[in-house]
Amino acid sequence: MSGDYWQIFLTFGFFIILTFVCGLYCMLVSRNIIRAIIGLELLIKAVTLLMILVGYVSGRTSVTQAMVITIIVIEVVVAVVAGGIALRSFRYNDNLDIRGLKRLKG
Repeated sequence: MSGDYWQIFLTFGFFIILTFVCGLYCMLVSRNIIRAIIGLELLIKAVTLLMILVGYVSGRTSVTQAMVITIIVIEVVVAVVAGGIALRSFRYNDNLDIRGLKRLKG
């Protein structure tokens, strides 16, 4: 890698790692389903940004763009399904506590 690419990689890499750590913290510490979904979204966004950065640095942007679009579609599906589970849990338990998911049946 040349000096310019290395500087870009370090700069964006720091923020990608920061986003990943924030998402991981949000998922592990929070007991709220919505916050856990937001943490999952942050994790996926960090991975997506890392893939874009690696594609830019390596010069293989076309392959990276195709993979990122696929990840975005999968991310939306996961968010919608998780939101549906959160909605059903709220209607059944009257709260959004993750521990209440154990009581759901079917």
